[in-house]
Formats: sequence, structure tokens, C-alpha cells
Amino acid sequence: MKNLIIAVLSCFILGSCGSKDTKNTMTVTGNVKGLKKGTLYLQHIPDTALVIIDSLKVEGDGTFLFKTELESPEIFYLYLDKKDNNDINDRITFFGEPGTITIDTNWDTFDTKAKIEGSETHKKLEEYRDVMSRFNEKNLEILRVAYDPETPQDSLIQDSIQRASDNNIRRGYLYALNFALNNKDSHIAPFIALKEVPDANIIYLDSINNSLSPEVANGKYGRELQEYLEEQKNN
Repeated sequence: MKNLIIAVLSCFILGSCGSKDTKNTMTVTGNVKGLKKGTLYLQHIPDTALVIIDSLKVEGDGTFLFKTELESPEIFYLYLDKKDNNDINDRITFFGEPGTITIDTNWDTFDTKAKIEGSETHKKLEEYRDVMSRFNEKNLEILRVAYDPETPQDSLIQDSIQRASDNNIRRGYLYALNFALNNKDSHIAPFIALKEVPDANIIYLDSINNSLSPEVANGKYGRELQEYLEEQKNN
């Protein structure tokens, strides 16, 4: 009886006996520098709607910690409600996975200056987005030329601008598809196929799907890609 009492007391001292981390536990921790008051939310989209997993009220200290169990790596959001009636630049997107993920940022540049560490899948996402941003910048440059009042409205010139735009978009698609194929062992592959180029030729999407490792194929985005392809083929 004495030993039982000691064991129960130990649980209270060390924390809940049933709340130990597992191999599927994701811990999200970090600091929002300069944040004195607000609420942080950990969010994700399990199906089609954005769902709040947990929240934390900040009172004078911007440090935070969230824990949740994962079925497989997926996209999560860290949302900051600053009570300023402005939702712009208040949500950080990151690829969550089991383990400890650290997010450090500033309250006034919350999403633009966030430093995210601890997620290998997120590193892949950043690598992909870094290159894709160049294609997006090129698209904007082409649009500026197309709508510049000083650009001649000659049909040959306009056709040349359109070809440049089409080629740039095509190159972006090819990069996305190749990136997915070259990262078949990462959950980033089905994510890109589903969220970035879902309107690509189904032959290419099928190639990505067939190349996935068993672990990735059985993950959230791997299953969703398989379901998406089955729907497309049936239609």
C-alpha cells in the first residue's frame, strides 16, 4: 500500500502518467519576439475545413508549446490573433511531422520572418517554394511587360509575350512534377501533386503516385492522391 501511494505521488510530481510522448507525437515550440498579448492557435485541415487543435493565450511572454499526435506528416498552421482586426500576415504554414519543431519569429513580421527547424519535410517544402518563387516572379515580369502602355500592341510582339508566358508556366509545372518524382520517399511528393499541380496530365500524376514509397503512399496525402486519381479516371 505504501509503495502504491509513492507511485501515485510520483505521477503527480512528474506529470500525468498517461501523457508520455509517443513516436507519433509532434511538439511545436518557439517564441514570438515582442508579443505581449494575443492568442496562438495550432490548426490543420483534416478533411476540408480548418480545425483548431489547441490554443494558448499570451500574456507578456511570447514563448509557446503545443503537442499533438500525428497519423502522418501534414500541413499545419500557427495562427496569431493579435486582436488588431487585421488577419494579414498572421498565419505561418509549416509541414508538421513527429518530433520537435521549433518556430521562432517576431510579432510584427509573424509569417514573413519565421524560422522553422526540426522538420525534414518542411525543408523540402522550403526548397520547392524557393525555386517556384522564381517562376512566379518571371510571370509577374511578363505581365508587367504585357500591360505596359509603352509595349506595342503589334500582334507579333503580343504573340511573343504570350509564348514567353506559356513557356514559363510549362517550366514551372515540369519543375513541380520532377521535384515530386525525385522525392518519392518524402510526403512532399503527393502534397505537390495534389495541391500544386492537380490539373497536370493524369499520366504524370499517376507516375508520381506509382513511385511513392509504401510509407508515403499510406500517409495522409498519399491516400488523398490515390483517391483523387481514382475519381479522375472514373470521370
